Amino acid sequence: MNEINHKTVFVLDHTPYFGISCESPFDCDFIKSKVPVPPISKSLWTCAVEASVEYCRIAYDLFPAGKLIRFVVSDTAAHIVNTWNTGTQTLTHILNAMTMVGVPPRQTQASDYSVIHGLRAAIEALAEPTEFQKEQLLAHAKSDNVKLLNRGRVICITSARDDASMKSLEDIFRTVLVQQNTIAGHKDYISIDQCHLVIINLYPANMESMVSNRALIEISPILMSEIHSNKANNISNKLTNLILPHFDLASTTVTGIPMKEEQNASSSANYDVEIFHGRTAHSVFLGTELVLPHSLKEGSDYETVTLKWCTPRSCGSSEMQPCLAQCRVTPVDVTSRPSSCLINFLLSGRSVLLEMPKKSGGKITSHLLSAHGGEIFIHSLNTARSCLEDPPSISEGGGGRVTDYRIKDFGVLMQQHRLVPLKPIPERQPDESLQKMRTKLSRNSRYWPLTLGRTVLYNVRHFIEPLLLLTQKSEMTEDEKMICLKSIYNLSQLEERQESLVLPNMGHRLKGNKKEEQYRLLWSELETIVNYNGSSPNHKAIVSCIRECRRMYPNADGSDPYDKSHGTEGTVPDALRASVIRATTDSPMSPPHSMSGSSGTASSSGTSGSATAGAADSSSSVGAVATSASVGGVVGLLGTRGGVVASKKSFASGGRSLFDALASTERAISQKRIDFSGRLCTPSGQIAKLYSHLGSKDAESAQGRPTDVK
Repeated sequence: MNEINHKTVFVLDHTPYFGISCESPFDCDFIKSKVPVPPISKSLWTCAVEASVEYCRIAYDLFPAGKLIRFVVSDTAAHIVNTWNTGTQTLTHILNAMTMVGVPPRQTQASDYSVIHGLRAAIEALAEPTEFQKEQLLAHAKSDNVKLLNRGRVICITSARDDASMKSLEDIFRTVLVQQNTIAGHKDYISIDQCHLVIINLYPANMESMVSNRALIEISPILMSEIHSNKANNISNKLTNLILPHFDLASTTVTGIPMKEEQNASSSANYDVEIFHGRTAHSVFLGTELVLPHSLKEGSDYETVTLKWCTPRSCGSSEMQPCLAQCRVTPVDVTSRPSSCLINFLLSGRSVLLEMPKKSGGKITSHLLSAHGGEIFIHSLNTARSCLEDPPSISEGGGGRVTDYRIKDFGVLMQQHRLVPLKPIPERQPDESLQKMRTKLSRNSRYWPLTLGRTVLYNVRHFIEPLLLLTQKSEMTEDEKMICLKSIYNLSQLEERQESLVLPNMGHRLKGNKKEEQYRLLWSELETIVNYNGSSPNHKAIVSCIRECRRMYPNADGSDPYDKSHGTEGTVPDALRASVIRATTDSPMSPPHSMSGSSGTASSSGTSGSATAGAADSSSSVGAVATSASVGGVVGLLGTRGGVVASKKSFASGGRSLFDALASTERAISQKRIDFSGRLCTPSGQIAKLYSHLGSKDAESAQGRPTDVK
């Protein structure tokens, strides 16, 4: 109960200016009267009172105890409407007091009308201890180490000329707050440790205000302030929007409620009802597969979650379900007919299930509306395995449906992060090793599927076992990086040979056993793990190599996994992408290509000599690796196809990749074939002729010479 919303004070401006019309007329219809009634308009004072009382109603409905609200009316002096006593914390008491206060007087000659009187009284009210704070003071009177935190919020509804007037109002409030803390301890006052000042500037709907909105800022260590400028007819929406962060609330809209028409009982229509409740009812689902359907509330600045009405049930013991959280609810529009019907329906003993969509498609019942003891609650249902069910059997599978847990991998994870006690040393900081282990465990467990059915990568780990082990290090050597890149190349060879991966049932993650889908998920998991394991230059080089491989297998919708929308890191030139495609689709006997202009030709010619020389020694030898002196130098890796490729650029720079090296080697191998003899004998710039000696033989035959026979 030491939160800042434990104590809230409303300061309402009761100066003559608030007696003017808000200039937002509305029509009134009388059933028994045929005389037309002219439109009427509320005053600024009426708008302010209605909005603040509605704010108070929502807080009282959701928090029957612990959240106290006081009202102070300010004109020539401060008028206290209620106290911190729970007997005066009711809407009936507040409305009766507001009736006695009445509408602000007409314009008078008095000059001492000011809202500052009310702000002074609000600070004094915050310094007065509540019943709960008095109990805490008595309980901690014998202990000097425990200090009572006194925090509160002041919401002032007034009207000012411009920003300078607002600044002056804040300065006066800060000065009075400091002065109040200096007399703490006298007259049963306690010091104010933190105060949140919310100033709402109110003006008629047909006017423009010179006061600007300003977000929450810290004026002093004990004072925060924010300013909102609103038309009088929108003050109710503004306070409804402010109460959500003030009391940590959330909005839910129950849609599709079947309700009979008031004028035609034989027909029915679907209605929507918005309710407020604690944010916990939504936040307990964060991190699960459920998707909260957020949407912006029309005419407001806050979001609401839309849940669909399901068939209502009775709330018997057989219908009870395990839930994660429960919160009280209150309707936003308490006077509307749909809200009244829903509340009466729930109070009659019925319960309503609410649906929400899932990431994998379909819907699931996620919430339950039910009444207990005359109060309505929203229950967040447990959508995962319930603790009331039989626990899953890890070894035999007799007690549950899940049997493919990664038991051995979990044992290895525990061994890698095992802690042993160390002898305290003065030079070592306390908990230094513990913090390092926490960091390591957090890094290595950010992506760790619990079951084999939820992963592709760990089902084919025999292909990339070195990469999984070596990338767990925070720093990698050049030799270790070469081993990882070699594993990536071996995996890319499996793709080229169109080999299917032997996988268990992947559930909804893998639709069918398409090889493209298998490798797409495999590359995605591999990139995620390496990204999480480290950020060293060698890790980045490995990630860059994986991304080049992923480009060959787009997303499920056919889009590039590294389009421009993913940032500049994943973008590559078209010529480089063309080289990657040809490196994996061309035949080893294909003729050489001119793919990337002069630079690509130069690099190809620069590597073809060494590749040819290496191939002359042994056509089946595995190529050596040449690295540059720069950090994260390019590495050209060749498998059984052979060849030596030296690289001068970096994977991370987006210049020359692993597939470029492969393409250069393929061209070098294709150039070893004996070229067409006509092209070799024809001078440069001329066209070679096929069967050039055929015409001379015909001429010799015409002269009577015997024809040459070969």
